[in-house]
Amino acid sequence: MDLLHLPTKPLITSTHYNHAFRLHPITSQLSFHSSKSGNGCSWMQDNSTYNDIITSSKRNHGPLHSVFPPRSAESAEVSSVKDLFEFICSGPLIDKLGFTSETIAESIDKWLEIGSQVCKLFQLNDLYLTTPQKARIYHYYIPVFLWCENQISDHRSTFKDGDDIPPLVIGFSAPQGCGKTTLVFALDYLFKTSGRKSATISIDDFYLTYDDQAKLRENNPGNALLEFRGNAGSHDLSLSVETLEALGKLSKEGMKMKLPRYDKVVLFEGWMLGFKPVPSEVVKAVDPQLEIVNKNLEAYYDAWDKFVNSWIVIKIEDPSCVYQWRLQAEIQMREAGNPGMTDEEVCILYHKDSCLNIAAN
Repeated sequence: MDLLHLPTKPLITSTHYNHAFRLHPITSQLSFHSSKSGNGCSWMQDNSTYNDIITSSKRNHGPLHSVFPPRSAESAEVSSVKDLFEFICSGPLIDKLGFTSETIAESIDKWLEIGSQVCKLFQLNDLYLTTPQKARIYHYYIPVFLWCENQISDHRSTFKDGDDIPPLVIGFSAPQGCGKTTLVFALDYLFKTSGRKSATISIDDFYLTYDDQAKLRENNPGNALLEFRGNAGSHDLSLSVETLEALGKLSKEGMKMKLPRYDKVVLFEGWMLGFKPVPSEVVKAVDPQLEIVNKNLEAYYDAWDKFVNSWIVIKIEDPSCVYQWRLQAEIQMREAGNPGMTDEEVCILYHKDSCLNIAAN
């Protein structure tokens, strides 16, 4: 019996990488692991084709197809579904996530359908994908989505028939500007198109109010790390607990809460999600201002991390790429006539964030 039944419909892909992906080549690491009851793995890949060019750092930004560079006018070649199958099997996540050429062959129609849905979301022509676009979709987004589906199945299998099954919370931890919000956006879309109810929340949803942030700043004079929202201490942890506990109790069909983006899977993302405090002498050596931020982290496990069932952790080898991504995004925002930080403000923000990341690592 043949492993793969190939349709005759050709796929057209560019023979060259889009030059936009060469601006800031990096190497990234994406780790998949679960909390005490789950499974996981990690992988290392060349991420030069996966740079997310996002024009806004806000979660509810404009058309997300802009994260994909426009199609190159260079010549393209036709490749068969067999070629796409081989391309999928060559992805860096395949072995790590337990996929095999046999399982991919058996589900190739599903891969093609999901790929078509992603192209629709980002307004791409699925018959004319550049190599970076094809890599992002078939080496990154789809494997992660299928891994999440497996996590949901494993989660459901731990309950008996008739049990009220709480939603699975999947945590996404990644540096600012590396594309986690876009990834979560795509996953949420794919869950909905497959008929599965889902919700997305961010640590940004739990920032202190303006007045409370002002009090935090007043109580920590001279500490630039707590002057603005972002670092540990600038979040309403009681609201976090209240929200995540309420989500965990939404086990019956039809139950609702004031989070319109809900049901059976919750995608929880944040740049410092999963961070743990380190010895005080370590943070002092990096920046004395970090000491109180590090102390604040002690309360975050019970407020955030303990609610996460499975984790996706995206790491980068060169933290300077975060600065380049953010700078690029702010420049694009200014050029589009929207409010954006100056180059100097981005530099200051990057310095603050890099101090915390260095201590956390």
